[in-house]
Amino acid sequence: MARDFVYFDLETQKSANDVGGWGRKDLMKMSIGVTYSTKLGAYRIFGENDADDLVDQLRRADLVIGFNHIYFDYEVLQAYTVLNLKEEIPSFDLMVDLEEKIGHRPKLEAVAQPTLGVGKTAEGTQAIRWWREGKILEIARYCAFDVKVTKEVHEYGAEYGLVRYTNRFKQLQEVTVEWPVP
Repeated sequence: MARDFVYFDLETQKSANDVGGWGRKDLMKMSIGVTYSTKLGAYRIFGENDADDLVDQLRRADLVIGFNHIYFDYEVLQAYTVLNLKEEIPSFDLMVDLEEKIGHRPKLEAVAQPTLGVGKTAEGTQAIRWWREGKILEIARYCAFDVKVTKEVHEYGAEYGLVRYTNRFKQLQEVTVEWPVP
C-alpha cells in the first residue's frame, strides 16, 4: 500500500508584530490551512474552526512535508491542540534540510523559481491583509498554490537528487538532496 505523504501549509490572521514578536507564533491564529494527500490525491482546505480535523489528518499521515512548517506552521497550530505536534507527527521540512546543507534559510520562492520556473503568487503579509478584508477565498487559493509548489519542489528533489536556489547574493546555485520518495 502506498504511503500517505501530506503536504501542508497554513496562513495566519496576525503578523509577528501584531502578537509581540516571532516568539509568540501560538498567538498568530490560523486563518486557513491547506493539505495535499498523496493517498487521497486531493487538496483539503481548513478554516480555524476545522483545526482539529487538520491536526487529525496530519497525525494520520505517514509523513508530513512542508517548507518551514516545523518551526512556523506547527507553532501556530499548536495553539489548537494539547498534542506536541513536533514530536508526534513524522515530518520532513524542506527548508530545515536545505538550511543544514547551504548554511542559511532559503525562502520557498528562492528554491521554487530556479528549480521549477514557477514562484509564489503572493506573500504571507498579503494573506494577513486578505484576512482583514474578509477575502478568505484569496487566502485559500494562495495557500493551496504554496502547497502545490512545495509538493513539486519536493518531487523534483526526490526524483533528481538536487534542487536549484538563489543565494543571498542573488547567485544561482545547486544543492544535492536525498529526499524521501513519495
